Formats: sequence, structure tokens, C-alpha cells
Amino acid sequence: MWTSTREIYQAILRHPFLTGLTDGSLPRSAFGRFIVQDTHYLRDYARALAVCAAKAPTEADVRALATDAADAIAAEQAMHADLRQALAGDGTWGGPGNGGGAAGVRDVVGPTTRAYTSYLLATGYGGSFLEGLAAVLPCYWIYARVGAELLAASSPDPLYARWIAAYGDPAFQTVADRVIALTDRVGAQASPTERERATDHFVVTARYEWMFWDAAWRGETWPV
Repeated sequence: MWTSTREIYQAILRHPFLTGLTDGSLPRSAFGRFIVQDTHYLRDYARALAVCAAKAPTEADVRALATDAADAIAAEQAMHADLRQALAGDGTWGGPGNGGGAAGVRDVVGPTTRAYTSYLLATGYGGSFLEGLAAVLPCYWIYARVGAELLAASSPDPLYARWIAAYGDPAFQTVADRVIALTDRVGAQASPTERERATDHFVVTARYEWMFWDAAWRGETWPV
């Protein structure tokens, strides 16, 4: 799976959103847009994880994925609240008059966010356990890899350094390793056809990861 997304991952590392995090040049407005969309994303990502948990092969796997679903809402949205407060402090975060969004952007689910989460939920409900797991895996694996890469450089901006540290944290790396190991275990028992479908889903959602950062960078909105 990872080999199939090697070029996508390198494109992610080169994206100006991520390079702007480490050198401090990323506009706060772009980071604020990212936080708005990530908040919406996590609500449906948690649902996709819950669907995977319901299909998991062992009780331990059910508990682990169900815990991840709860953490996706609790832990990461707690971090979002801290980041929103910091953005409000420097005037980046919009007030109630513009829908509570960042830098005047209304707090609505954007096109890429809607497409990405719809794909996750459709795959989770309609596919096998391995297919659903493969679809949610890039959010674990790519963020763990990105966090480790960016942590070495960190950022001169304290807000961006805080975000980088959260995903470069060894605790997050351990969670990602657990889900990768589960994917390997289930994949070893799957047919070649099912493994191929799972890899296809993994590639699609890895592309959505690039698109998600790019949407925040470009200030993507609905065209009509």
C-alpha cells in the first residue's frame, strides 16, 4: 500500500501548506481554514472508524477502533479548541457575524471535505472490513509520517510548532503502528482481489489527504 502512494506522499511533503508550517510562512488564514475543515472532517472520520469497529474481527480490534473513534472527536477537537483560541487572539478567527469561520470564511463543509468523508463512509459501509480499514488508514499513517518529518524541523511559529508536536508525538506514532499492524494481519488472510481493492481505496484517500491540505491553502469554496 505504502509503495503505491510513494509519489503522493512526496508531493504532500513538498506542498506549500506543509513547508509553510515548518518555515513559519504559512498564512494564518490558510491554517484557520484547515482547522475549520478538519473539525468537520473528524466528525465523519469518527463515524467511519465506528463502522470499521463494528466489522472488526476480534474483540480487541473492536475496542481499539472504537476508542480511536472517540479520540478522533475528543482529543483532536480539544486541540482544535486551543488552536481556535490562539487564532482568535491574533484576529485570524472570525466571529459570530461570519458564521464562526476563519478569516471571514463561513464555517461550512467544503467540497473536498465533503467528498473525502463521503468516500470514507461509503467504503466503510459498502466494503469489507479490510477495505474500510484501508480507506481510513492514510489519516493515521500519513499524519504519523508527516509529524515525524516535520518534528525534526519544527517551526519558528509557536502555533505551528504545537500542531507539529501533536502528530510527531511518539504516542500518536504508536497508534498508527497498531493500525498498520492490524491491516497487515487482516491483509495476509485476504484474497488477492480484496487486497487489490483495499490498495485502491488506500491510494484514493491518500490523494484526498493531499487535496485536503491543498484546499485550505487555496481557500477552496463551493463554486455556486
